[in-house]
Amino acid sequence: MQKILTLLNPELAHNLTINILSKTGASPLSFFYRQSAEFSPVEVMGLQFRNRVGLAAGFDKNGEAIDAFEAMGFGFVEVGTVTPKAQPGNTKPRLFRLKKSKAVINRLGFNNKGVDNLVSNLKARKSKIPVGVNIGKNKSTPIEHAQKDYIFCMEKVYEHASYITINISSPNTKNLRSMQSGALLDDLLGSLKEKQQSLTNSEGRYVPLVLKIAPDLTKEEVGLIAEALLNYEFDGVVATNTTVDRSSIMHEKNAHQEGGLSGAPLCQKSTEVITLLNECLGDKVPIIGVGGITSVIDGKQKLEAGAQLLQLYTGFIYEGLPLIKDLAKIK
Repeated sequence: MQKILTLLNPELAHNLTINILSKTGASPLSFFYRQSAEFSPVEVMGLQFRNRVGLAAGFDKNGEAIDAFEAMGFGFVEVGTVTPKAQPGNTKPRLFRLKKSKAVINRLGFNNKGVDNLVSNLKARKSKIPVGVNIGKNKSTPIEHAQKDYIFCMEKVYEHASYITINISSPNTKNLRSMQSGALLDDLLGSLKEKQQSLTNSEGRYVPLVLKIAPDLTKEEVGLIAEALLNYEFDGVVATNTTVDRSSIMHEKNAHQEGGLSGAPLCQKSTEVITLLNECLGDKVPIIGVGGITSVIDGKQKLEAGAQLLQLYTGFIYEGLPLIKDLAKIK
C-alpha cells in the first residue's frame, strides 16, 4: 500500500491515507496496520506517555485519525495546525516529494477545517492516547492581531487537549516567524499564560503550553527564546518546524520549490537547536524533538541532545510502521 501511495500526487496520497485511517481506526480493519510497540512509559509535562514516540503536527490536521495512530503504536499524537476559521491554505500544487533525500517540501499554509470541526473529532475519538493540539492564526488575520486567534483556539480546545502547542514557526504563513522574537513573542506568551491560569481555574484542569520554534534561528535567537520560555514558565518546546534552507538538497528536482523542507536533510539542523535549547533550559523546560528522524540513530541523537519526547512526520512517510516500533524500544 505504501509503495502504491508513492506513485500518486503527494497531497492526494496524503488525503487518501487520512480518509482510510479515519474510517478504520476504531474498527476491525485496523488489523492491517495495528502493531504492538514497546511499552516504555515516561512522564513529561506531568503527562503519562506509553512510549516517547509521537506523530508530529501537520499529518492529521483535523484530528480525524487519532484512533488509527494509536493502533500503530504511537505514544501520543499532535493534531493541527488548526485555526479559528476553516481555510483552504495556499494554491496547489503545494506538496513535493524529494525521494533521493527522504524529504518533503510543503507550502500548505495551515489548510484545515477550523477549530470547531477539530473539537468535534476530539470528542468522537475512542482511544485514550495523549493528544496535543497545535494552534495557529488565520491567514487573513493581521500579525498584530494574531494573539486573538491563538487565545480563541486555546479556549476552544483546552477541555479536550492533553497539551497545546503554539505554532509561530511555520514558513508558509506570511510574517508568522516574526512572532518568535521581541514584543510580539513577549505579548503572546504572557497573554497565553494568563489565559491558561484562567482556564485552569474554570475547568479545574491544568493543560501544558508548548511553543514550536523554527530550525533557522541563530544561537542568540535560540537563547532569547529559551529565556522567554523560562520567564513565562512555559511547559515545553517543540524543536523544530521545517526549514527554508536548501543547501543540502540542491541536487534534487524539486529543490527550488518554496515552502518548508522536512525529512532527513533537516535532522542535523533540528538536533543542533535541541542542543542549544538544552544548554539554556536544562531540565526546567522539556524538549520535544522533531525533524528528520528516519532511524533509531537519529532518534537516539535527539534524546542525547536533550529531547525527552520524539515526533515523526516525513520519516514515517518514508520508513513506515517499523520506524515507530524501533524507536519505541529506545530506553
